[in-house]
Amino acid sequence: MYDNDNIFAKIIKGQIPCKKVYEDDDVLFFEDINPASKIHVLGVPKVKCVDFSDFVNNNNKDIVDNFFKKINVVIEKLGIKDSGYRIISNSGSDGGQEVPHFHVHILGGEKMGSKIK
Repeated sequence: MYDNDNIFAKIIKGQIPCKKVYEDDDVLFFEDINPASKIHVLGVPKVKCVDFSDFVNNNNKDIVDNFFKKINVVIEKLGIKDSGYRIISNSGSDGGQEVPHFHVHILGGEKMGSKIK
């Protein structure tokens, strides 16, 4: 069940400020307040969705497709397309998901190594 008061829902509604990297009617990308790398951006769709499965199974293909295409737009905007980057999405408690709203982490700007952080 979706929690309308989760931190990402509040950020999407403008109740909590963030440093926006990219926004349109359907998505929001913003800087992580506790970055794990030189560049660490979070991307959230503006629909109510708890995790990856919820997002892809309960939204039309245009919404899902647009979100993933916007990840690529942000990667280009951040200037890390050629140097490399990591995209991570945690799902559920065993997957390390801390906020119950589907989101991705875009990490880059430095060598990431072979281990996942």
